[in-house]
Amino acid sequence: MSSADRLATRLATRLAFLVAGFGVSCWAPLVPFAKMRLGVDDGVLGLLLLSLGIGSVVAMLVTGIVSARYGSRPIIIAGGFGLALVLPLLAIAASPATLALALFAFGAALGSIDVAMNIHAVEVERAAHRPLMSGFHALFSIGGFAGSALMTALLSLQFGTLACTLICSVLMLVAMVVTSPRLLRSVQVQEGPLFVLPHGSVLLLALLGAITFLVEGAMLDWGALLVIGAGLVTEAQGGAGYIVFSIAMTAGRLGGDAVVARIGDRATLLWGSLIAIAGFVVLLTASVAAVAIGGFLLIGLGASNLVPVLFRRAARQTVMPTGLAVAAITTAGYAGILVGPAGVGFVARFGGLPMAFWLLAALLGLVALTARIVTKDTHSTMTS
Repeated sequence: MSSADRLATRLATRLAFLVAGFGVSCWAPLVPFAKMRLGVDDGVLGLLLLSLGIGSVVAMLVTGIVSARYGSRPIIIAGGFGLALVLPLLAIAASPATLALALFAFGAALGSIDVAMNIHAVEVERAAHRPLMSGFHALFSIGGFAGSALMTALLSLQFGTLACTLICSVLMLVAMVVTSPRLLRSVQVQEGPLFVLPHGSVLLLALLGAITFLVEGAMLDWGALLVIGAGLVTEAQGGAGYIVFSIAMTAGRLGGDAVVARIGDRATLLWGSLIAIAGFVVLLTASVAAVAIGGFLLIGLGASNLVPVLFRRAARQTVMPTGLAVAAITTAGYAGILVGPAGVGFVARFGGLPMAFWLLAALLGLVALTARIVTKDTHSTMTS
């Protein structure tokens, strides 16, 4: 592969991550409009939102199997175009049943591109012989910010929800048109069974992925309530911590490839998790708002490169086909996002929200304790 081809492939991979982050974030500002349009209560809305999660999980499981036979390229193309084409349907679905179907399809497109782009990313990184995964994941974060910001801006300008989604869909379609011909065309066929239950190191990687994604989901859903409940900020200022967390996460991933190239996967997992744990300690013991915000900053920086490293290790294990291993980690991570915040709420109900956050810090300790185990192989041209 020529230098120009390698650059084009990396661009395509970055755009795939950007489209995935952009697409899913476009839906969040539409939720209140969907609830009002259908006239449903919170209980029904919760069931409808579950359709998105079910679609994602089903697609993630299937994608790992399909990619093992046909490669990641066709799945990325189908998932990216699927997000763009289904998004407007979310703005016009006129009944709970049609919205549930649209959300299931949207979730399936999201789940498929999520797994396939990570499989493609590990292949691109392997060909480059240097860390690239953190930079790819940074584009997902940037896409998420851009999508929610653009959708919110358009809605604030009194554009209709359909017009907003059409504008965003056109942008995604353009990005996918640029992406499609530049993706890797080679198919690395995986021999063996089409489905393998996660085991060995993959099971441990999936557990660590679930923990890391759980932390991210908890910061989104519960971070503001924690600092408001502690009397450090007002309700209007509650979101400041998550904003800082998100900026730190994105900045950490933008610089993450250089960090990993210098210190290796093992040190990244160890020190990243320890920095995040230190952030929790700062956040939970802070007596003033500025110090608490510093805790959000440390958590974002520390956690930023944990997931990219876990995906890289999935590509280097030998107990399962790469596609199935990446699918297992992605599915476990998504389960952490879906189920985790509810678990935090359950713990908070009986022991208080601070106790739930101390538990999150303890779970991150498992990442530090197992860093050596999940990075024990050294047979690679990249630093381990």
